[in-house]
Amino acid sequence: MNAAVVEQPDQAPKYQSFPDPVAEDGEVLVRARAAGLHPIVKGLASGAHYASAKGKQEASVPGIDGVGVLEDGSRVYFVFVRRPWGTLAERAAAPRKMCIPVPEKLDDTVAAAIANPGMSGWLALKNRAALAPGETVLIMGATGVAGQLAIQTARLLGAKRIIAAGRNVDALAAADVDAIIALDQPEDGIRDALAAEAASGINVVVDYLWGRPTELLLEALAKGFKAQATQRTRLVEVGSAAGRTITLPAEVLRSIDLTLLGSGFGAVALEDILATIPTLFEKAAAGTLQIAVEPVPLAEVESAWIRVEKGRRIVFTI
Repeated sequence: MNAAVVEQPDQAPKYQSFPDPVAEDGEVLVRARAAGLHPIVKGLASGAHYASAKGKQEASVPGIDGVGVLEDGSRVYFVFVRRPWGTLAERAAAPRKMCIPVPEKLDDTVAAAIANPGMSGWLALKNRAALAPGETVLIMGATGVAGQLAIQTARLLGAKRIIAAGRNVDALAAADVDAIIALDQPEDGIRDALAAEAASGINVVVDYLWGRPTELLLEALAKGFKAQATQRTRLVEVGSAAGRTITLPAEVLRSIDLTLLGSGFGAVALEDILATIPTLFEKAAAGTLQIAVEPVPLAEVESAWIRVEKGRRIVFTI
């Protein structure tokens, strides 16, 4: 079969022949139609992601999820294909229990695009932070695909006030937010803007950035210290687009009521992750969750792999 094949972790995959998968017990063969180029796909292929395979690397097919057709003609979303196969290929052998029906009204590319970034915001807000209606949410990294879906999710779950922080503020022009914080301004301006919002109260933070922007946020939260007026803030770390580490002064934790959480594979039970996907598909089919998609033929994987995502999720059509 034809597939995207990674031969070296530091190189983009190439479109070439790869052995067909053979289904084992508990697996079903899927004829793939679409698969998303999510940041985690690149991270796993390069070895940078915490869930990457350890030890000597063999040639493999990247991709964690996709949409395809089973031998009985049913259309499904499938995930967690057995290594060295992935989802950026014409065929896959997927665990039967990891195949989820796709609504008839939902396009292949939209279903393949929305599951991964959509679940990141949904799980962070609903499962990890337990967002309550009427609360205030800050999205750090709101201009990316996942961040824009997190904005929509926060509103669907009843957030009263949504603050969007990101570098590309033009991308937020049509977003349903109550305030925008530009992260491409000098640090003093970022810190002051975050402090102003913190003074009014931030209940939940969904953080796709980490690194220096998160340090500035924590400084801003601590700046509003009031011994008799503490307010709990739940910060959910989802991504690390701005850095993998932060410096966390001890006095910050003593001066604010901060709950620090993570959301991802390992932090959230697999059954909870899978249970979220039908909800995302239902919302997408109804138009209440929307994602911009850029379809690209799988044969063009080598050039598409190195492109910087700008508000649209690349989905390979197969």
